[in-house]
Amino acid sequence: MLKGYEVSLAWVLRHGPLMVLVFVVLLAATGYLFVIIPKDFIPSQDTSQVFGFTEAAQDISFDNMVRHQRAVNQIVAEDPAVLEFMSSVTGGNTGVVFLHLKPRSDRQLSADQVIQELSPKLAQVPGMRVYLQNPPVIRIGGRLTKNLYQYTIQTPDTATLYQWAPRVEAAIRNLPDLQGVTSDLQIANPQLMVNIDRDKATTLGVTAEQIESTLYSAYGSRQVSTIYTPNNEYWVILEVEPQYQMDPSALSKLYVLSTGGTLVPLNTVATLTRGVGSLTVNHSGQLPSVTISFNVRPGLALSQAISEIQRVITNLHLPPTLGAAFQGQAQAFQASLAGMWILLIMAILVIYIVLGVLYESFIHPLTILSGLPSAGVGALVTLILFHQVLSIYAFVGIIMLIGIVKKNAIMMIDFALAAERGEGRKPADAIYEGSLLRFRPIMMTTMAALMGTLPIALGFGAGGEARRPLGLAVVGGLFFSQFITLYITPVIYVYLDSLQNRLARLSFKRRRTPTPQVGQ
Repeated sequence: MLKGYEVSLAWVLRHGPLMVLVFVVLLAATGYLFVIIPKDFIPSQDTSQVFGFTEAAQDISFDNMVRHQRAVNQIVAEDPAVLEFMSSVTGGNTGVVFLHLKPRSDRQLSADQVIQELSPKLAQVPGMRVYLQNPPVIRIGGRLTKNLYQYTIQTPDTATLYQWAPRVEAAIRNLPDLQGVTSDLQIANPQLMVNIDRDKATTLGVTAEQIESTLYSAYGSRQVSTIYTPNNEYWVILEVEPQYQMDPSALSKLYVLSTGGTLVPLNTVATLTRGVGSLTVNHSGQLPSVTISFNVRPGLALSQAISEIQRVITNLHLPPTLGAAFQGQAQAFQASLAGMWILLIMAILVIYIVLGVLYESFIHPLTILSGLPSAGVGALVTLILFHQVLSIYAFVGIIMLIGIVKKNAIMMIDFALAAERGEGRKPADAIYEGSLLRFRPIMMTTMAALMGTLPIALGFGAGGEARRPLGLAVVGGLFFSQFITLYITPVIYVYLDSLQNRLARLSFKRRRTPTPQVGQ
């Protein structure tokens, strides 16, 4: 290997402009790949857990909701990947289900694949919608919704909010790359309004409080007694019989006890009006809001989904009084995306300053950093080839590359500068000898780092699929940049050293030029 490198390096130094062109191409390719590569926040990780929301029609009864929930439980229990589960009805038309999957070694499918397999089966339960999600290891901001990512619209005017929220939800649902699009807007809840005729009620000695108390006794959960036994105690709950709970016209058969002790029919002092209204009114930042939640189909990056949503929202032309923004992980991803570029620039800037102080030069730190474009290209191309996105973990790997790759150039340039300044050798001869002498330690350190990161790139260990982008970025960047920097760095050193000498001679001539005297 050393003999081959010796011959090829001599050829490269004779064709310096070609390597400069390669460097420029790599620099442009790095910027281009950073722009086009799909970006994501925190990769999903298989923790053998799946969380799901169940939702039925807004006018469903509790008993009917329980029957629907049991139908979901039956399908979940029959899945071979599920070890155990817990299910409950949490509200009038909603429920939750927690799935504990078998250990990863005992099942063929990952948690995300289990969700993709179960969802079509659960969609066959009539009158029930089930939203499954692989809960993130780190949940950032936002409220707990039926899907992982949220988009919230809000305004003080509820009429405008309820007018535009269904339009926004429909536009987002039409995007083919999103799954399970839904919202927390529930304004079609059947309601029965009891309008009290206060004049007639006062005449008959009936107050609004008495009417409210009667309705609560009939349809609420009023505890009227407790039965004590040697081993337990039982609450006695007052309510009308079940056959009267399902028929709204049964309210006319209720009697209200007036202040005079007489029973007054409810329909004598009140009229009943049917309608629909809000089941809940959600708020974000003290303003009424509607949160639309969604999942991203497998293989699609979060950055692509956000771009598509922003495009359709722009085409809707929302009124200026309506605020709209991503929440939770989607919002954190947008903030981190801008911060990652600042982090990368600051890392390079700090290294440049430290190297500048070390070598007392503004030029040679650029020589050392000349290998970074090749490392960036290698890392990004590797991620693309293995169908990975630029996530937080992958970006950490690229930051690591900055520190690992620059040591190759430091090892070569250290020797070249010492030979050039101490022995008076020409830059080309000094860097040539330095590259050959430092070839063995460069290969040893690079291969040690590459092999040490290889298990991470292969995804070994629990949750290894989340850390795999980090390993791929480091391995791919090191593998590609190892061969490129061994040739580019010596060529860049020769050209930049020549530039530094020219600048030094120019500065010396300016200092030697005499200053004109006054009157000459």
